[in-house]
Amino acid sequence: MAGMTLVASPPVQQDFLIRPLSSALGAEVVGLDLTRPLADSDFARLHRAHLEHHVLVFRDQRITPAQQVAFSERWGPLQRHVLHQFALPEQPAVLIVSNILEDGKPIGLGDAGVFWHSDLSYKEKPSLGSFLHAQELPADGGDTLFANQHSAWDELPADLRQAVQGRRAEHSYLKVYGELQRRNPWRPDLSPAQIAAVPTVSQPIVRTHPENGRQALFVSEHFTTRIEGLPDDESEALLQALYAHSTQERYVYRHRWQAGDMVFWDNRSVLHLAAGCPPEQRRRLYRTTIEGDVPV
Repeated sequence: MAGMTLVASPPVQQDFLIRPLSSALGAEVVGLDLTRPLADSDFARLHRAHLEHHVLVFRDQRITPAQQVAFSERWGPLQRHVLHQFALPEQPAVLIVSNILEDGKPIGLGDAGVFWHSDLSYKEKPSLGSFLHAQELPADGGDTLFANQHSAWDELPADLRQAVQGRRAEHSYLKVYGELQRRNPWRPDLSPAQIAAVPTVSQPIVRTHPENGRQALFVSEHFTTRIEGLPDDESEALLQALYAHSTQERYVYRHRWQAGDMVFWDNRSVLHLAAGCPPEQRRRLYRTTIEGDVPV
């Protein structure tokens, strides 16, 4: 009727399941429709599950990038990646993760995650968590691995625990950037402005999760450059021991992607790694990243 204003329907509680995926970490969310308004009680349930399982896999999500952004923003303010040239034009908060070339140029970041890391640990406020929504998946490969850093800390041998207690380490986005460029001719040069946006930062080697109160290791082969206050050789030896310990198979969940999957991981609790896929097989995913707090 002319003159009438349409009012959006209120959120209605949905009936969905949350099922653990492995003994190490991870749970799948089945039967939730994120195209519908999400009730506060359902969000609270997801929040509790995220803190408990560290990685949530939302199955069969047929949402738009705008809907992904809106859901991501319920968890906190979003952070944009320094490689802004790979942002989705209509949704700049979305990073395109893809190996696809169009007109001889990459449409997205094709080699994201080839080293174990926690997203944006090189920022003063690293990421709380990241969403990755599958758009196109390869027939072979393309898995993502997640390693539980709470368990890694809990089981850290006494000598290593003593060696790192109270220490800090430097993190730098530039640590392996040159190596990545040698591996991948499509990874772009950084502009002076981009380099200035990612100065080296100092982070605690062991951080306390601000919500669940648990401690976790917070170093990675991708971004951690050195342990402060140690000679270079001692720093490197200790870091290599931490890397080897923290990514053991018993701490790892391997995610094998299915169509419609959207994965949400807690960067305060886990490291992750992209296992890779054959370069001739198309892979395209959309990532949104939520800002966290200053690690302590």
